[in-house]
Amino acid sequence: MRRLFLKLFGISILGLLVAPYKFLYSQTKKIINQNLTNEQKNILFNEGTEMPFTSSLLHEKREGFYHCANCGNKLFSSVTKFDSGTGWPSFSEALPGAFNTKIDYAFGMKRIEYHCAKCGAHHGHVFDDGPSETGKRFCNNGICLIFIPSD
Repeated sequence: MRRLFLKLFGISILGLLVAPYKFLYSQTKKIINQNLTNEQKNILFNEGTEMPFTSSLLHEKREGFYHCANCGNKLFSSVTKFDSGTGWPSFSEALPGAFNTKIDYAFGMKRIEYHCAKCGAHHGHVFDDGPSETGKRFCNNGICLIFIPSD
């Protein structure tokens, strides 16, 4: 009987610790755009990665802004886009307040992962090997972006 009580008590405590995290996590990641493809949903909400060199935005050269494919939040200016040779659209800096970051230890290395500040959707990782004075390279999944050219 004592063992059963300890098991139930332990499960209850664990539930109290995990429930707030699950609630907060679910509140920060919401599908707003109901027209997202399964691949977009996987990347944006399961922190997946698109295949390199497959994005139609990789060679986009026009002036404009890049927005979150889920919520439309403005993320990058085309002025900060550069060809990193990695196979994903890359930017030297994001617009102020566009992203929240967290440390990602997947693949046995420490990386900084960034998520849309408005809807919480995953976009990519930021590295310290960019070509500009910021020294940053925001490596973004192109399928997670919508490009809106300037008029």
